[in-house]
Amino acid sequence: MPQIWMTYHELGTLCGFSAAEARLQAQHLLLDRRKSRDGNTRVKLNAALMARFLETIREAESDLDDAIAALRDTHRKMSGVFRTRTSFGRGVA
Repeated sequence: MPQIWMTYHELGTLCGFSAAEARLQAQHLLLDRRKSRDGNTRVKLNAALMARFLETIREAESDLDDAIAALRDTHRKMSGVFRTRTSFGRGVA
């Protein structure tokens, strides 16, 4: 499962409130928290917050769905190439 970690400021921006309110919300939701090397505390988003974050990206990046489709198509094509080759790099007869 992918993880998304945000500072209290970033979480507040995502949810529409201050960093202090985001801190209280993180405590209330029992989100995992860690102090990063840069000195900022970050919280790991739960599934609901992750969905909200991804939706904001989708709204901001209108081409995102097309980019995802292109990546999936490229992955499918590359997977097919690897399946038809032997470990010596020669095609299967």
